[in-house]
Amino acid sequence: MTSRLSQQIQFILEIDRLKSILRQTHLADGSRLENSAEHSWHLALMALVLAEYAPTEVEPQRAIAMLLLHDLVEIDAGDTFCYDTAGNASKAAREAAAADRIFGLLPAEQGQTWQALWREFEAGTTATAQFANALDRLQPLLLNQQNQGGTWREHGIHEAQVWQRLAPIQAGAPALWPLVEQVVADCRAAGYLTPSS
Repeated sequence: MTSRLSQQIQFILEIDRLKSILRQTHLADGSRLENSAEHSWHLALMALVLAEYAPTEVEPQRAIAMLLLHDLVEIDAGDTFCYDTAGNASKAAREAAAADRIFGLLPAEQGQTWQALWREFEAGTTATAQFANALDRLQPLLLNQQNQGGTWREHGIHEAQVWQRLAPIQAGAPALWPLVEQVVADCRAAGYLTPSS
């Protein structure tokens, strides 16, 4: 086995650990928490299915690559709950260190290319990264709607917090914003979301 292939196999085996990282979001049927590998897979398929709603400057295949890579850092950094203020204070530093280690397992040029995609997603400055980020925000909303507000109820999340979390969808996938508004309205009406005081 060549050194290059050996590095790639090491990376492939390492990323299997993403399957053991549990997120706060329950599956649509509410039976259990999803893991980060499932989340990434779900988002990549969402990007394929919903590509027609992306702004014209979005590169759907690049978005799919970002979505498959964006949570690999959770192997080291863990999943930081989006509503955890204290955890989010150190999230960027923990994830940057994780990105250096995990992408560093690959041959140099491949690792640098993929880490650049990860950084692009995190920075959210390109239309493609904004679309990918929008899908990352949309997926938990859809799951919470289907599981009767599971994560929101479990953690006492208020509607204003949800709106703040969903705000990037309006810029990253404006064609999907009416759906977001309808889902939130339906969740409010069903009692899945606690009104903000």
